[in-house]
Amino acid sequence: IRDAHKGKGLGNKFLDDLRQADVLLHIVDVSGSTDEEGNYVGVGRHDPLVDIEAIEFEIDEWFYSVISRDWVRLSRTLDTLSYDKAIEYLTQKLSGISIRKEHVVRAIKDVRLDNTKFTSWREEELRMFAKSLRSISKPIVIVANKMDLPGAEDNLVRIRRELPDRIVIPTSAEYELALRRASKSGLIDYLPGDSRFTVVRGDVLTPKQKEVLQRIEDFMRRYGGTGVQEVLNTAIFNALNMITVYPVEDASKLTDSRGNILPDAYLVPRGTTALELAYMVHTDLGKGFLYAVLAKDKKRVGSDYVLNDGDIVKIVSALA
Repeated sequence: IRDAHKGKGLGNKFLDDLRQADVLLHIVDVSGSTDEEGNYVGVGRHDPLVDIEAIEFEIDEWFYSVISRDWVRLSRTLDTLSYDKAIEYLTQKLSGISIRKEHVVRAIKDVRLDNTKFTSWREEELRMFAKSLRSISKPIVIVANKMDLPGAEDNLVRIRRELPDRIVIPTSAEYELALRRASKSGLIDYLPGDSRFTVVRGDVLTPKQKEVLQRIEDFMRRYGGTGVQEVLNTAIFNALNMITVYPVEDASKLTDSRGNILPDAYLVPRGTTALELAYMVHTDLGKGFLYAVLAKDKKRVGSDYVLNDGDIVKIVSALA
């Protein structure tokens, strides 16, 4: 990955894979047992902090290279436009890396360049803007994997101390895999994402299996689970700031037309309105939108109602 932004090694492929992403999960061997090439070197022989900083540097440099390309000519054009038109034009130029208008607006305000001419931006300002734009448009969740190995706890504490503004989730993918296999074999009762499991066939467990399950139980008690599901939840609900809403056809029975209870769950950005949800469900629902009904309290709301996490909504449309 080193020098990926220069196109070295698998750099172009690596960065191309990131173009359409909304959030990045950086899985790090927090035990320090593998080097930057992925080779096993022994627990504690490699610094995971180096991996975290190296990856972020490459992605930030990639963003900078995209933004700074032909910046002199671009900035002159931007300064001839109104602010809104300039933002739209710049967003269009960056659409290849899945940048949206709100990302550009937030990044410019974040680095306090909203009252300056684009032609006045020096390399320092461009780098600040690029770094902010990356963190806003492609936030990174650090998956501190292999937390079950010796030395991992010390590294986790150090990473959180050195990078206090990062999202870091302690995880053991190996423990999650072991639980799923044990559950599939009928040895335990475990639902992925739960903070605990129940042994149902203790009579057939070997001493080794009992020892492993005890270690996993201790781990889950300490961290609230294996961390795998928490990573996904954090990425969606924290990093991307999404909420879950449930469109239904029958607000009393909470069903669709076939009687299925809560048939769909929609992940939508926080701030989504009832009208926007209607369009997500079906274009005709949006075009003919009359009002929406919140099933929990049978309250009627208009098109500009801002949805809350967990809302169960019936859309009433003239075209339905």
